[in-house]
Amino acid sequence: MSIKRYGSLGGVGTGGQHLPFSSAVEAGGWLMVSGQTPMKDGEVVEGGIVEQSRLAIQNCVDIMHQAGYELDSVVHVKVILTDARYFQSFNKVFKEVFGEHPPARICAVASLVVDCKVEVDVTCYKTP
Repeated sequence: MSIKRYGSLGGVGTGGQHLPFSSAVEAGGWLMVSGQTPMKDGEVVEGGIVEQSRLAIQNCVDIMHQAGYELDSVVHVKVILTDARYFQSFNKVFKEVFGEHPPARICAVASLVVDCKVEVDVTCYKTP
């Protein structure tokens, strides 16, 4: 089995810091996308939980597309919210994106190392 890394040179985080990890890794039909926050060009985009959730999920989707995966390939999503009160609003965005056939998911509340409201990662699968 071969392993393919996407974005292995690392991205740019807040303040221009180098991020020393791949944006995604593919092996044996599985794609693991690293946690995505609501960032564009290395900076957190201001906004409420709805706007930040949409962007964090879209960042995952953009990486998936780069690797040749579509939304119907998503089998599991991990979500970290910084406040439990964001749960219902996040669920609305999640349903907008994944519709009537959502993937499995875990959602937890924790502080994040980036000053934002949400972080999302996805695991995808397609037959190799």
